[in-house]
Amino acid sequence: MLLSITSRTPDSRDLGYLLHKNPANVHMTDLAYGKATVFFSKATPEETTAHLLVEIDPVGLVRGKGARQGGWALGQYVNDRPYAASSFLSTAISRCYGTAMGGRCEKRPELPDTSLDLTIRIPALPLAGDTDRVRSLFEPLGYEVEIVRPLLDPEFPGWGEARYGDVTLAIRAPLAQVLRHLFVLIPSLDSIKHYWIGQDEIEKLLAKGEGWLSDHPQCEWITTRYLKFRRSLVSEALERLAPESEDDEEEDPDEKSVPEVERFLSLHEKRLDRVTELVASLQPDTLVDLGCGGGKLLLRLLRKTKVPDMLGIDVDSRSLEIAAKRLRLESLPDKQRIRVKLAQGALTYRDPRIEGRDVATLVEVIEHVEPERLDSLERILFEHARPGTLIVTTPNREYNALFETLAKDKLRHADHRFEWTRAEFHGWAERVSSENGYSFVIEPLGDVDETHGAPSQIAIFTRNPESTRP
Repeated sequence: MLLSITSRTPDSRDLGYLLHKNPANVHMTDLAYGKATVFFSKATPEETTAHLLVEIDPVGLVRGKGARQGGWALGQYVNDRPYAASSFLSTAISRCYGTAMGGRCEKRPELPDTSLDLTIRIPALPLAGDTDRVRSLFEPLGYEVEIVRPLLDPEFPGWGEARYGDVTLAIRAPLAQVLRHLFVLIPSLDSIKHYWIGQDEIEKLLAKGEGWLSDHPQCEWITTRYLKFRRSLVSEALERLAPESEDDEEEDPDEKSVPEVERFLSLHEKRLDRVTELVASLQPDTLVDLGCGGGKLLLRLLRKTKVPDMLGIDVDSRSLEIAAKRLRLESLPDKQRIRVKLAQGALTYRDPRIEGRDVATLVEVIEHVEPERLDSLERILFEHARPGTLIVTTPNREYNALFETLAKDKLRHADHRFEWTRAEFHGWAERVSSENGYSFVIEPLGDVDETHGAPSQIAIFTRNPESTRP
């Protein structure tokens, strides 16, 4: 079985750094039922292609647990295991590309977060019934999908088409993200997994599916197939994924607030991840998420930080109900339950519950405020709440020119009241900082265009120790 990855992002030879493989060498790894070989067929600045070839020993496979095919006398020896992409290929990805899949590159630490123009080819991928199934798995994640499905025998077309397809996927995304997609989706398309399915497989699924699986329209199908129809394991996995999913009947306010033109960039996930990183580095004792919506940021903070006292504030009561469900407040252990609280409140009125917190977050909220009420929000944030650190994210209007589906001079979302350019955001941050005894830094969020900047921008305000403001 074969997996080929091609990068056409200058300098495309960066693919070798990301995979931790020298393109000039052949790299071999022993597997339980054969061996995996990584080699490069091309490595130029314009185009680099790495191949992962997995060779299965059919006799060794028979000796393995759960390897018997059944059905006929030679079924355990004559089958598709050595040829079709399957859980064996997923295991090989983990063994050979594990560091890349984890998003680590010591020599070039900036590379793992860089989006590359990638083409992935899998010559013999099980189609799980038809080509539409493969499309339904990859297209929601932003892939362009091309499938060539041959006839079983060209001389006998009446026999129908093969159960496998030559699949080519194209996407612009970080390599680690693509490898995690393949790690989960390839064995989901395979009808037989070569190893025992137990509790640890749930952890692998949740780890590799973080940030995309819970929102995938085929989440239940993927989870069921990945866990080989083990009902108890599937139920547990879906329950643990549920907090990140949309409500069955009502629209998730977090999803509703994400502009449609941004969704293919996964900007919302990048924002939440970056804010979580910042909060974790600050190690605060108290935090308030202003305009918390359906609680996605709070859930990340609950799982990935140790902040002991977090408060989510939102004006919409339905959003708070969804946040409570997402956070599973009623069933959380006591030690976790006391860490997070939700409350209704408006950000343009003074509220003692949000005052004096170590950290306050305002993620994609400020652009929803009417411009004439912005001065009220400023007073609430900087004069009354006065957090030690305030983190604000907002779109960069200049980047809108790159969205082909967005009409000229249109804002990204119907509920946005304004959107700032980079200069406007910097000017606002400079003014409110100097007036209120804060310092600030601004950083881009998302892929940076040479002319238009990044799609989103984030400001980190820090209260000056010498400030005498009350």
